[in-house]
This record gives sequence, C-alpha cells and structure tokens, in this order.
Amino acid sequence: MPAHATTDEPAGTTNQPARRLRADEPPEATGNPAYDVLTLGRVGVDLYPEQSGVPLGDVTTFAKFLGGTAGNVAVAAARLGLRAAVLTGVGDDPFGAYIRTALRRFGVDDALVATVPGLQTPVVFCELFPPDDFPIYFYRRPVAPDQCLTPDGLDRAAVRAARALWITGSALAVEPTRSTVFAALEERERLGGEVWFDLDWRPGFWADPGEAPALYARALSYATLAVGNAEEAEVAVGSRDPETAAGLLLRRGVRTAVVKRGPQGVLARTGDALHTVPPVPVKVVNGLGAGDAFGGALCAGLLAGDPLPEVLRAANAAGALVASRLACADAMPTRVEIDALLRERDPVRGPEHEQRRGPEREPAHGPKRDPARSQEREPGRDPEQETAHAAEHEEKHSPEHKPTRDPEREPGRDPRRGPEISPRSRS
Repeated sequence: MPAHATTDEPAGTTNQPARRLRADEPPEATGNPAYDVLTLGRVGVDLYPEQSGVPLGDVTTFAKFLGGTAGNVAVAAARLGLRAAVLTGVGDDPFGAYIRTALRRFGVDDALVATVPGLQTPVVFCELFPPDDFPIYFYRRPVAPDQCLTPDGLDRAAVRAARALWITGSALAVEPTRSTVFAALEERERLGGEVWFDLDWRPGFWADPGEAPALYARALSYATLAVGNAEEAEVAVGSRDPETAAGLLLRRGVRTAVVKRGPQGVLARTGDALHTVPPVPVKVVNGLGAGDAFGGALCAGLLAGDPLPEVLRAANAAGALVASRLACADAMPTRVEIDALLRERDPVRGPEHEQRRGPEREPAHGPKRDPARSQEREPGRDPEQETAHAAEHEEKHSPEHKPTRDPEREPGRDPRRGPEISPRSRS
C-alpha cells in the first residue's frame, strides 16, 4: 500500500480556534499548522436523488455532493470556525480530485488525504422516503481507498498536535486502516489529548460484524467522549436503552457519553450529570447528514468550553438544519443559521431536561444503575433482559487491559458481491 501523505511536524497546540483556511491557501498559510479537529475515516461522493418518495430505479436526476462521515464532520466543524482536517484516502480518479477540491472549498485541509492508485473513489446513492426512511447504497468494492491507510504513513505529529481527534467506528472494519486507527490512538494517549469516538455502525463494511464489539471496546478504552445512536450504542455496549448505554459507555472509560435519540432528542451523561435535550422540529428532506452535523457542532461547542446542555442544543439544531436539506457536507450550517433556528424554535426547557446528579449517585466508573429507574426505557424491552444482555456483552467484550495492536489483517470481502446496503438512515 502507498504511504499516507504527510506534512512537516506541526507546532504546538493552541487553546484558541485557528483561523480557517481559504480554498486557495496552502496549509502553512495560517502560521499555526495544528488542527482544532482531525477526523479519521471515510470520504466519498454522494449522488442523491432529486426526486423524493420514489425507488432508486425510478429516479431520473441526481445531485453530486461531498460525503462520507469523516469528511462531513470536518466540514461541519470548519463551517463553525474550527481549523479542521480529515485523515482519509481517495482514488487516483476525477472523483478523488473533486473531493480534494470540495474539502478545500469548505475550509478543510486536504494535506492528510492519501491518493491510492488502482482504487476508485467511493460513490454513495440513497433513496428519500421522509421523514424517517433513507436507504443508502455504498459502492466500495472490492475495497475503498479509506480502508487502505497504513500505520507507517500516519502523520503522527499532526495526530499529536490536534486539539481533538475524531475517530469513526466504520474505520475499524478493515485492515490496514484498523491498525492505523489504533496507532493514532496510541499517539494521543501519550499526551492525554481529547479522543472523540463516533460509534458510526455500518454492518455492511464488516466481513464479520461479530468482531465489532471487541474492537469498539478497545477503541473506547482510549476515548474521552463517545457519541452514537441507540443501534450503535448496542453494538458498543450491548444496550439500546439510552441511559443504560450511556452509563455503560462511562464504565468503559469515557468522560462524556452522548446517545442520539432521533425525534426524541439527545441524552448525554457525565460522571455527575445527566442531560436530556429535546429535538428541534423541522420538515425533514434527508436525514442522512444530520448526525454528522451534530458531530461538527459538538466539536465546536466542546472546544469553545460551552456548557454541555448548550452544546447539545446547538448540535441538535445543526442536525435539524441538515435534515431539512438534501445534501450532507454541502448543507452544513453556519453559526448564524444555528442561532437563528434556536431563536425561532427554542423549545421550552424545564427541570425535566437537565438532571443533576448529587454525591449520592454512583460515580462514573461505579456500579451500573438499576435499569428499572431509567426514565428513557425503550417501549417493549424487558428491563431485566436489557440488564442481563448488557452485562453479558460487557463481560464478553470489555478488555481488562488495553490489548496490543492486532497485527493480523482482516480477510477481504468478496468483490463479486454487490453494493453494501443499509436499510435505515443514521441519526
């Protein structure tokens, strides 16, 4: 595999957000090459239908956008004033060139984007059945360039210098990118820096989805924050219940656990507080980019030092704005747009939306909460079964210590198979 693109070692980090890059600026133009946010994961080209409510075969026209969760989060962060870069790969083809140009147009540094000869830049199609059904079709066979990142090509200086490293669960699916993720995590651990883990579950990317829980557990042992929806949380810790899952994520070592609940808003838990924030209602056009907009706004708020409930409100609004638009990266909102939506549709907040834990509550790494006390129980799930399932999952997949990097390469997927299909949208 070709070595990943590298740059000279960045200078030290800064506590203030760096100036955004213009599309025509070289990376060193700001005089401060350390990134606020460095995302690691996939990019691609989104070809989304301009007709809604019809199957893909009946669509007559498509619109082309920048896509891929790591790229989307980087763009969302850059739109909110952060200096962002994405560590990923593209093919040596016109779509690869398009992705580089689009990233820079949105203020995201493309210096860490590798070009992988012989592979094609991924293309993604979707169907639009609002408000909550957006089947997505990934064309990444036999392997995608972002799955070919190597530890030897990792720009470790950039990884160490970034104020926050954002990793994605889908990047753990295939070697050698899997080992590259853990190499980046080991670099971050040396400095004790922020590591934010987007649980990002795409089962079609995995040759053996049963490997995912143990690998998620290993990645969580490095992370300071984890964020995902209920399905993704279940893969990581064995529970779909938001409060139970958040508590189990804390037990795995993160300081902040965020569980997105779609139309029910978001729940976040720290060692001493539980926050529930309602959604911002909008007319949904395409829900596929909402979670990435949420992630970018989460990065901006946390790095600014804003109170967590306010960060969650802004992130909810960012996700809502993108859900009301067709595109993902191209639709990421500005701070002005987020503030305007919150002023227009600010929900009434009361004590039920922010619950502070006193000293009598369990510490972040203490015993699990009694699931019967959970205020966010999913209808139809037996509390005793939920607890038993989560406990069994934790015992099976939680490492007693951080394991060494797995040197074995995961077997490749059969290139004769068709595109990977996800039957539901990611919130």
